[in-house]
Amino acid sequence: MNEPSGKRQGTPNEGDQRPSMGRRSFVKRVAAIGAGIAAPVLLARNSRAQAAQPEPASGPPPMAAGKSDVIASDAKTVVETPSGRIRGFQRKGVYAFKGVPYGASTSGANRFMAPAAPEPWTGIRNALQLGRACFQARASSTHFNFDGRNLAPSDEDAFLLHRGMGILVPGEDCLRLNVWTPEINGPGRRPVMVYMHGGGYEGGFDNDLLSYDGENLSRNNDVVVVTHNHRLNVFGFLNLTELGGARYADSANAGLLDYVAVLKWVRDNISNFGGNPGNVMIFGQSGGGGKVINLMAMPSAKGLFHRAACQSGPFLKALEPDYSAKVAAGVMQELGLSKSRADEIQKVPVDRLAGAADEVMKRLNPHEPLAFGHEFGLAGWGPTVDGNILPHHPFDPGAPLESADVPLLTGTILNESVSGLDHGELVSMTDQELNRKVRAAFGDRGDAIIGAYRRDYPQATPFGIYAAMGAAPFRRPAVEQAARKAAMGAAPAYSYVYAWRTPMLDDRPGTFHACEIGFVFDNAELCDHYSGMLPEALALAKQVSGAWVSFARTGNPNHAGLPDWPAYTADRRATLFFDTPCSVRNGPEAEGLRLMGT
Repeated sequence: MNEPSGKRQGTPNEGDQRPSMGRRSFVKRVAAIGAGIAAPVLLARNSRAQAAQPEPASGPPPMAAGKSDVIASDAKTVVETPSGRIRGFQRKGVYAFKGVPYGASTSGANRFMAPAAPEPWTGIRNALQLGRACFQARASSTHFNFDGRNLAPSDEDAFLLHRGMGILVPGEDCLRLNVWTPEINGPGRRPVMVYMHGGGYEGGFDNDLLSYDGENLSRNNDVVVVTHNHRLNVFGFLNLTELGGARYADSANAGLLDYVAVLKWVRDNISNFGGNPGNVMIFGQSGGGGKVINLMAMPSAKGLFHRAACQSGPFLKALEPDYSAKVAAGVMQELGLSKSRADEIQKVPVDRLAGAADEVMKRLNPHEPLAFGHEFGLAGWGPTVDGNILPHHPFDPGAPLESADVPLLTGTILNESVSGLDHGELVSMTDQELNRKVRAAFGDRGDAIIGAYRRDYPQATPFGIYAAMGAAPFRRPAVEQAARKAAMGAAPAYSYVYAWRTPMLDDRPGTFHACEIGFVFDNAELCDHYSGMLPEALALAKQVSGAWVSFARTGNPNHAGLPDWPAYTADRRATLFFDTPCSVRNGPEAEGLRLMGT
């Protein structure tokens, strides 16, 4: 499927019309990854603005002119950028600008290349709706299982995370960002919080989850929030260096360069949106956390951000060149292209290219259970250690020197990949079943491992113990990120575990991958399927979002609503548990993780 045609790139109002041709056939073929390492994208129908209807006679009187809660006006909601003027809108004191180009289209001769600057436009360009997202064919290469069970998100997952409410409009003109801010065209110098969406390096997009909406985080905390789309999968990480030569030197990490382009846009533009380009925080969840971790190791990103937060981003390493070159060779073979015809890959229709890449990933990365000792980042789509854009593994063997002066906030969800959503029939697990499963995985060490986890979680059920153990592929890298950052003796690291259980669905879900995002974005009321609007949930959301905002402002997540949260050190290993109430524990799961890793 070729990218839908429309107005010439760079003309005013381009992107205002959402393409609909081929939508039905596209829906049948597309599966995308959501906020987790993998999660399908559900396409919602396009919404159309309806003409305002007069209030009924029995209702409140019409609002006086100029008193509307929503304003979109040339006089009041236009901002100048180097590429041209953009018109956003204001709602209840927060300005929103959506679908703003931070780079040119990546189609044709720009495919697999470093991002180019957006083409300037004349007049005022609308920034009123979200832009296109990168084409994404499936979720299989990063789709994960645990204990041989399918973890494909269910209806319950979609309900709790408000998944599928976003509209996926694919295209190669996907270098677009969104800004929420309390002020434009003024002297404000607010912290800037730039979010990297989840979905591994294969899928996801900027409104995949309702929780990604930045309006409340901006309004309630006086910060500037930026989200964005970027290249993924074969479009962002196809290593053509050996096949195409020097021209494709950036192809293996073009997606990484998109993140840098976002940060350069922020540096050059954010002061017009009330933000401080000298106080920028990057944060992301799951695959987005991996993007944060990689940015910390990139020389080209140095100085463009000043704090970093990694939420359930279980990455220490990137791909090796031999592996990503093997993937590229497979894709070329699947397309029937020889090395002498390498340039023809820039003309291959997007659906054919994505389909070929899909077949290669199926062969190279078949579904396998996610074992306790699994290590992320070594297969599938992702960045490659190329010696230039990414000169070394981001957090192996140590934390990156490129960001030694950048404080790090890193942590996980208590039950990441095993929860009552995915293993509903196991919630009633007995001690005998727990012992059998753990001994099958660890042999004679099983009893000692269970004992270590019981000491950490004395009130946990057998399934609770098993679920906490199942988070090891996420917990271990997060602990290592904090420990290796602290070992540098430069900027601090802070460690957390998010442990609050939603009461929804009869308290069965527990904690699960991506469940904290709505609270980080101060969206507990918006994401009421998860919070239930419980007073304790609303209060915890303020504690969580307050920690992220405080970290953005100062590099320290402490605030008046939390117990004292020390920086992570080798001797104490302080870790904040976000729960009701919040508490600090020293070295949680340290013995269990050690025994599981030996």
